[in-house]
Amino acid sequence: MSISLPMLLLMLGCALVTWVPRVIPFILVRNIQLPDVALRWLAYIPVCILSALVLESLFEAEGKFVTFDWLNLAAFIPTLFVAIWTKSLSKTVIVGVITMAILQLFI
Repeated sequence: MSISLPMLLLMLGCALVTWVPRVIPFILVRNIQLPDVALRWLAYIPVCILSALVLESLFEAEGKFVTFDWLNLAAFIPTLFVAIWTKSLSKTVIVGVITMAILQLFI
């Protein structure tokens, strides 16, 4: 399978458009000392994003009712304990992925 030049240029353009907005903020603030208020505010962003992702996956809409997704809830509990205990994002993600894989394997 060969890739045509327009398709290759399209993929490179998409990569550039995705990469640039993620890298430019780091380049701009690399040599700037941000105020303490800004640093405290930025510290909450990962927690907010994680909370939004987790809460969205824990609930299911069934008609007019909202119920728990019990499989996701079962994986969430040990993952939450690891997050609180270790305060490590990588360990938390690894435990969450492994827990979900084990649950899907046996349930």
